[in-house]
Amino acid sequence: MGILSSSPTNMDFCIDACVKCARACEECTTACLQEPDVQARAHCIQTLNDCAEICLQAVAYMSSNSSFAQQHCQLCATICEACATECEQFQDAHCQECAKICRECADACRKMAS
Repeated sequence: MGILSSSPTNMDFCIDACVKCARACEECTTACLQEPDVQARAHCIQTLNDCAEICLQAVAYMSSNSSFAQQHCQLCATICEACATECEQFQDAHCQECAKICRECADACRKMAS
């Protein structure tokens, strides 16, 4: 539906998923930094940062109807999947929920990229 139109599209669902994913990754990063095993989470935290950044970039590409939006969404899906895999290594609730949200975003991005 976008901001300026009234009917939802795959792009709208993908934008919403990317915003949700970026927020989840930022929240998960903050929570991971408070965990006692923070050193063991270094790679996960870096991947969370990459995921949040690519999701926000994907929102910008889609919102501007960039001719590169589909390619960007494909890369976003790849990074979201990697982030989910990293988060799933940790059993705390914030990592498990973030992994779920990352996988949902990856699915939305793949639909956008096809």
